[in-house]
Amino acid sequence: MKIDGIDHIAIIGTGMIGSSQAALFTGNGYKTTMFARTDEKIEKGLQQYNKFFDVLFEKELITEEEVGRCTNYLFTTTNYSEIADADIIFECVPENIELKHNVYSMVEKYCTQYKAIASTTSAKSPDDLAEGFNKQKEKIMVAHPFYPPHLIPFVEIVKGTLTTNEAAKTIYDLLESCGRKPIIANKSVPGFVANRLQHALVREAANIVDQGIASASDVDKALMYSFAPRYSVVGLFQHQDAAGLDMVKSIQDYLLPDLAIGSKTPDLIQKNFDKGDLGMKTGKGIYEWPEEAQKEFHQKAAAPYFQYFNWDIPK
Repeated sequence: MKIDGIDHIAIIGTGMIGSSQAALFTGNGYKTTMFARTDEKIEKGLQQYNKFFDVLFEKELITEEEVGRCTNYLFTTTNYSEIADADIIFECVPENIELKHNVYSMVEKYCTQYKAIASTTSAKSPDDLAEGFNKQKEKIMVAHPFYPPHLIPFVEIVKGTLTTNEAAKTIYDLLESCGRKPIIANKSVPGFVANRLQHALVREAANIVDQGIASASDVDKALMYSFAPRYSVVGLFQHQDAAGLDMVKSIQDYLLPDLAIGSKTPDLIQKNFDKGDLGMKTGKGIYEWPEEAQKEFHQKAAAPYFQYFNWDIPK
């Protein structure tokens, strides 16, 4: 349900994350303005925004009439003065700290009434971001979504040293009103929460391949057809409790000393990187990626998240 007192959301950056965030907020009845530095970037952002709605329409999750009602809430600008009255700001520019700081200096110059500003960064700490402000450092935080945020519910909110609970709660409540499943982390650490979990798994998976225990495709098969589906409906710690912590302790006492503990990129990743085999973007990585395989991957990767579609579409 739309929150009273949030009448205008500004999104700075019109890339994949920014345009997806715009779809989410307009899809829940919030006036949203996408800002970019050039008309060309605005046009690209609009094209991507419209593609998101095309897919939702094709999946019969939204009607043509509802698409029209949602898109009526979207505005675009290349002028900071047109987001001066924004209540909440999302910064979605590339992972360049100088660029982000430049954005914040413009926000301070033009925007006068925002309650909170959140960066969608997946890497920068909120305290590093706060260095871009001369004042109002207490309003900046990280609100890291997973792509595409208009479909994937989880968002991790990470406060800086000076971020107020009130500002963080404002972002939390907004995201929750749009059907997201946010958390507010207790402290800021590299990788936040979800990426620490994801890359711990990648490290051991690569170790299994590097040790000759199993092939990359067999590791993927083990993941997809054993425990991964379970963890889409029950939590990791819920499962440990269900199994019994006595059994968990017995397994971990035996197994953990043999797991990967390296602090460097595993050989499987490093060797492909050194060869310039970077994955889909180069057509080859751990796997071969012809165009048809790429298309199939993107369809499969999105499929589990359509079940979470729960926008409060404006009437």
